[in-house]
Amino acid sequence: MAAMSARWRMDGGGGDIGGGGAGAGGGCSGDIVHRLLASHEPSVRFKVRVGVLGESFGSPEMMALREEIRGSSRVRDLLSERGADGRLPRHAYAKWRGSHWVLATLADIGYPPGDRSLEPLREHVFDWLFSDGHWRGIRAIDGRVRRCASQEANAVYATLKLELADERTDTLAERLAGWQWPDGGWNCDKRPEAVNSSFMESLIPLRALALHARLTGSARSYEAAERAADIFLKRRMFRRQADGTVIQPSFALLHYPCYWHYDILFGLKVMAEAGFLGDERCSEALDLLESKRLLDGGFPAEGRYYRRVPPHDARYLRGSGFEPVDWGPTGRRRANEWVSADALAVLRAAGRV
Repeated sequence: MAAMSARWRMDGGGGDIGGGGAGAGGGCSGDIVHRLLASHEPSVRFKVRVGVLGESFGSPEMMALREEIRGSSRVRDLLSERGADGRLPRHAYAKWRGSHWVLATLADIGYPPGDRSLEPLREHVFDWLFSDGHWRGIRAIDGRVRRCASQEANAVYATLKLELADERTDTLAERLAGWQWPDGGWNCDKRPEAVNSSFMESLIPLRALALHARLTGSARSYEAAERAADIFLKRRMFRRQADGTVIQPSFALLHYPCYWHYDILFGLKVMAEAGFLGDERCSEALDLLESKRLLDGGFPAEGRYYRRVPPHDARYLRGSGFEPVDWGPTGRRRANEWVSADALAVLRAAGRV
């Protein structure tokens, strides 16, 4: 296995919201920030300290906090089923417990980079994405590659963030750029009449290619990310161009994790990471996000895309969409730490807190 070269290293965590000098965003004080900083979840504290308070990734305190994430009960549960070969005992894409999803989750919650023990999970994902069977399933219809591009994109994003990238990461980024539709996005809809890109399949490629461009200097990845951003911006992040109605009701609700789904918070989070949050066309979605703030200053998870079932439960072994961990309360009246941390980071990046 080729060692990771210096050009794939994060060097301070590029691609995250925040990451400025210590003390940036100091006006974000308040009960909710203090409560989040007191969370028993080190990942929540990490998200707040980086995304809201703007602390540097390279400080000894932040490095120690990321080590705390590595040893957290949540991470232990996510990785608990690894076998002697270091892999998880199911298809890499099994929802939400396959290697694909576990690596993407670890990348999002601040797991420390460069952990060689995760390489078997990476190999599991790459074996799938570079397999003949996977390649044979990629079809072009009427000049458009019909592809669930979030699959390749999550692999690019996770391997870059976790500093597990190699030349195959570049290959996947090249494929994503080559599969981009004329309107700037991606779609797996195989109906010939489908000519518009999908929000669901375009957001994660935007996230991955923007990060790839930042870390490798790839002009092609940056141009592809810029084109993809316009898919969302010209629809003001959640509205149809034709009549201004909300594209899907779920787009206007808040969730964590989103996995491959779209909502305004995930969309704005990616816009902040990619450098497009300052576009005026994000304003209405930012207004909507602000309107969801609760009296205690936090933000709710208004829905969820997973089912919490312990790994020893028989349903966990047979079913799909199960999680070995709980991502906090769901409901419009209770703050969720994960949603709150991301929402505050987005609003800080937009200059609204």
